[in-house]
Amino acid sequence: MTAPVAMFGAALRRAARGDGASLILLDRQGALMREYDAGTWSADRRAGDRSLVDRCRKYTIDLGCGPGRLAAALAGAGRPVLGVDISPQAVRFARLRGVPALLADALGPLPDEGRWHSALLADGNIGIGGDPVRLLRRTGRLLRPGGRLLVEVDPPGHGSWQGDVALSDGRSVSDAFAWAFVGADQIAAIAAAAGLRVLESWTEAGRWFVDLRG
Repeated sequence: MTAPVAMFGAALRRAARGDGASLILLDRQGALMREYDAGTWSADRRAGDRSLVDRCRKYTIDLGCGPGRLAAALAGAGRPVLGVDISPQAVRFARLRGVPALLADALGPLPDEGRWHSALLADGNIGIGGDPVRLLRRTGRLLRPGGRLLVEVDPPGHGSWQGDVALSDGRSVSDAFAWAFVGADQIAAIAAAAGLRVLESWTEAGRWFVDLRG
């Protein structure tokens, strides 16, 4: 077995070389749940990113920043940002883009708690830790009063799910880890359980997002 973080980092390195960098998310029975292209995370911009970047205010923390695609867009727009990721390779690539990035767990201690104007959970990162209520509650504590928690969710009708998953690169399978999915029509109830409310929801380029406030 391979650590998920190591498999993720290897996919980012393949993407940086221009090689195939697909990752498959499997459930506990080994059935395919999602397929990802690490090249999408490493690109300069993904369709739909602009709507997220435009809604960020002042100081933004990007949780699960990966190789820094969104954080770099924010920095390029002159907005202070800190990327956070548990993958050393992701943090390295983010820093190579000129983005301040911290090697840390989104659920662990983070700098300037209670002072951030905006926080991002994009590219499926609502799944971090496998417990969306816990993640949203914790992320909400990072924000200053009136701060924005901008979250990407699945399209309506996809429902919500949480449990153990594994990654596969087509050659090997990673150790299991906890993950979750949240649909756009489920996020209001999950946010409410975390003490948050949906201020706005929108869609762009086939992606769905919400703006959560305390």
